Amino acid sequence: MNRNSTILVAVAVVTTVAFTSVGCSKLTEPFNDARIKSKDDSPAEVYSMPDGFNNVASKCDRHGNRMYVIYHSDSEYGAVNVVASDPSCKQP
Repeated sequence: MNRNSTILVAVAVVTTVAFTSVGCSKLTEPFNDARIKSKDDSPAEVYSMPDGFNNVASKCDRHGNRMYVIYHSDSEYGAVNVVASDPSCKQP
């Protein structure tokens, strides 16, 4: 290998390492969301459609509101709907 080829390979390696480390840093970066006062990880009711398309999850919050979340696997779209003071939600 001549000197120009060596320099070119070195630049390519450094560039690849730089882009890889920047891209992977998101994997270890903590969430920069607002501080969390409390968290509810209890299970939700999930309604799965037989054709595999949009699924719906439903859950009551501790204030008596029912939340519906529509999602489709890892897709970039979804929807959230809230039913305020849903009578089917038991308040603590």
